Amino acid sequence: MGSRVGVRIRLHGVGEAVGELIKVLAPLTVEALLRRLPIEGRAHLVDGGIAILIGLGRGEEKAVRDVEAGAMAYWPMEDSLCLYHSPARPYTPVNRVGRITEGLELLKKVRSGCRIRIDRA
Repeated sequence: MGSRVGVRIRLHGVGEAVGELIKVLAPLTVEALLRRLPIEGRAHLVDGGIAILIGLGRGEEKAVRDVEAGAMAYWPMEDSLCLYHSPARPYTPVNRVGRITEGLELLKKVRSGCRIRIDRA
């Protein structure tokens, strides 16, 4: 398995985005996410993006306080996977785990409660 793994992000009623999980960013967290795929949940709006509760139960790993537009990050405090459409400063540190490579603009159309499915591309 390579250091970058493609993922498909299906946003029910909105469209489909494409991204990649990047192991070097947070190797243990990314491995745990890969074992969980497919991930399904409902969107919750957060500053600069959306979050999906995933029940991973991981702590901080190479955590950062600021994220760029297109970042995919695991938020330990909320046990959520976050997809950022805009630069943001989360309330507490997040583990960057990847990036969105196509369809970033679709994230801005997502409303709270939207069903999301993330699986390997």
